[in-house]
Amino acid sequence: MLDYHVHVLSHGEYQYTRGWIQKHLDKAKKRNLEEIGLCEHGEFAGSIDWALIKEFRQHVGIPIKIGLEIDFIPGREEETERLIRSGYYDYIIGSVHFVEGWGFDHPDYKQVYDEWDLDLLYERYFQLLQDAVKTGYFDILGHIDLIKIWGHRPLKHNILDFALPLLKVIKDHNIVVEINSSGLRKPIQEIYPSGDIVQAMFQLDIPVTVGSDAHHPEQVGEGLEAVYQLLKKTGYKKITSFTLRKPYIRSISS
Repeated sequence: MLDYHVHVLSHGEYQYTRGWIQKHLDKAKKRNLEEIGLCEHGEFAGSIDWALIKEFRQHVGIPIKIGLEIDFIPGREEETERLIRSGYYDYIIGSVHFVEGWGFDHPDYKQVYDEWDLDLLYERYFQLLQDAVKTGYFDILGHIDLIKIWGHRPLKHNILDFALPLLKVIKDHNIVVEINSSGLRKPIQEIYPSGDIVQAMFQLDIPVTVGSDAHHPEQVGEGLEAVYQLLKKTGYKKITSFTLRKPYIRSISS
């Protein structure tokens, strides 16, 4: 197993220190991970200690990859390009956490859902994901149905009505989709994306990778057993890893 979505710095509460990174690696070993991806939010790219990562890579048995998760926000293309050039990243995750400036996944602002027509909200959200894919900036698209985090669902349409056009764009641009376990510890208590979307992805032969979205060592690898069970049940036999933004296909063990 691998976990490509581990935020060592979380939201800025922590720092790159030997002891703190070691806690993440210890948990990875305990959960039988074969590879770990330390993937900071874009705003903390300047806080990554590359020298310390190099030291760990030389002395730790588990492969350590370095990624960056960047929010796709229209109009910030120049900033996105600057972040991508800021280091020798193994992969770049593109995610959408904001719709028209509203951070929908932040618990302090979830009441704003009540102000939306939910079908229109889903349409806007999935259109942003399509726009993110079309930029060509990203190797991986993160937690593609995050908009469901608090349990709000479209009322007039099935979520596949919004997801299928996105999946076709993903297929055309040959981008990898992350299967993210963090929804299991959120109010929705579901993997991102849901099983019906994963099934549609499999039918389109869309490649996948896996992440826990950990923001603390205790969350490293959390829920990934369920993710791998979903993938194998759906029919996936391969998973994608990256080195310096070059994809590699790996077999999922039975």
